[in-house]
Amino acid sequence: CVNSISLKFEASENCCEEHAFAYFAAGCFWGVEHHFENFRGVHSAVSGYMGGHVDNPSYEAVCTGTTGHLEAVRVEFDECEVSFKELAQHFFEIHDFTQTNGQGPDIGSQYLSAIFYMDEKQKR
Repeated sequence: CVNSISLKFEASENCCEEHAFAYFAAGCFWGVEHHFENFRGVHSAVSGYMGGHVDNPSYEAVCTGTTGHLEAVRVEFDECEVSFKELAQHFFEIHDFTQTNGQGPDIGSQYLSAIFYMDEKQKR
């Protein structure tokens, strides 16, 4: 049984009209996606590839390590609820960015750590 006292209602006017995007590579994208999709202020986290020199690579091609792509996650977030800095801090907490050639048991250049900034504000 749930009553209205146990619910927390948040006004939608606190949300920014447009969402921002951030791109993080921190090993296998499925785990990274999971860590971000449950983070406060994040509206979506979608896996894909970034970097590289091949247009629209397949999963199999990226796994060869020859395309130069990283497994990455596009994070759509509300800047009125969470800052890029907070997301970047979370990024550093969820993986070992000092590990060479992969993350945990996932070894390969596609699992390297990176932040892809979208503008000068994120770069700072």
